[in-house]
Amino acid sequence: MSASISPLAPSALPEVPPVPGVRFATAEAGIRYQGRTDALLVAFDKGTAVAGVTTRSLCPSAPVEWCREALKKGKARGLVVNSGNANAFTGLKGRESTALTARIAADALGCKPTEIFLASTGVIGEPLDATKFQGVMGDMAGRLAAGPWEGPARAIMTTDTFPKLATAQVPFGNTTVTIAGIAKGAGMIAPDMATMLSFVFTDAPIAAPVLQKLLSKLVVNSFNAVTVDGDTSTSDTLLLFATGAAKEVGAPAVKDSADPVLRPFRKALKAVLNDLAEQVARDGEGARKLIRVHVSGAVSKSSARRIAFSIANSPLVKTAVAGEDANWGRVVMAVGKAGEPADRDRLAISFGDIRVAAEGARDPSYDEQVVSDYMKGDVIDIRVDLGLGKGADRVLTCDLTKEYVAINGDYRS
Repeated sequence: MSASISPLAPSALPEVPPVPGVRFATAEAGIRYQGRTDALLVAFDKGTAVAGVTTRSLCPSAPVEWCREALKKGKARGLVVNSGNANAFTGLKGRESTALTARIAADALGCKPTEIFLASTGVIGEPLDATKFQGVMGDMAGRLAAGPWEGPARAIMTTDTFPKLATAQVPFGNTTVTIAGIAKGAGMIAPDMATMLSFVFTDAPIAAPVLQKLLSKLVVNSFNAVTVDGDTSTSDTLLLFATGAAKEVGAPAVKDSADPVLRPFRKALKAVLNDLAEQVARDGEGARKLIRVHVSGAVSKSSARRIAFSIANSPLVKTAVAGEDANWGRVVMAVGKAGEPADRDRLAISFGDIRVAAEGARDPSYDEQVVSDYMKGDVIDIRVDLGLGKGADRVLTCDLTKEYVAINGDYRS
């Protein structure tokens, strides 16, 4: 974990209220480091529904495979997360470790192992000693509490410099429900589903198939629109749990994704996911600037997204921003290499609201000092208009600094 907090971190952590039906505890299990909180146990009331999306990496971790199987039933009673070891590329030992962890947690919570969800983050290729959970799981189960949420958010951190939390309270029928989310991720972030790890909880009574449809749609423009370094993790997992506890105060049970009661909830869930996704971009390893890449005028949204990611993942673009250099030539390069329809002579590029290039050349009103002053800010908007159609998209990333190399150069040591 980095010693210095990112300059892009929120000035204060949000006050996250309890979510009825959700309790948790953290512990020092000694997974990799001594004297560090590295284990999280979350317990859910009976009847909790769950949905999830996981990495599209063809080398998924053992916990990802476990979650994929558990998601088929759509029910959850517990969640175990550890940091320090990803339990990825660990073969049969990895699968045995997940099974043992689930049994230990199930015994502590009084449920079936198939109702336990697992997630691990940290070093790849090192076997995870699940017996270390035996020494702390019973203790955690005995001191479960509904808050504060900062503890769970910190327990899942690796190279993150700050805990990531987001929340919302929203009308649901004639009552109000709560949404609370935590996330971790700072490196190996090029999600094809979510970030490295994120968990969202609500007391809304929503059936698992409806939850799944909501999550699968909303992840596209939140976590799936974030990149730090272009590398998709083996462990990416996003889980959404709905305890249904709000039924006790009059919330209607939702079994149809077209139910109008979902409209405010959908909007609030979108805001929570977007908030967490931006926090991940803000905490990119070594980051000093948040970069928002906006592409418009493309032949389609999918084309706009591929071009936006080409820009956002370009080391040359990212290092130029780190050096506060408005090098729009590097943006042109990234557009041209994306393999998508583009016309050099229709291209327009802006940094913030300052247009620097248009119609295949530098903008006639270009002022180096004005642009340089803009590049000194913490948030940089790169805007590209292709002038070909109506396709548009936006992705988030961060600059690339020497600190990124330093963090990853000694990650295993």
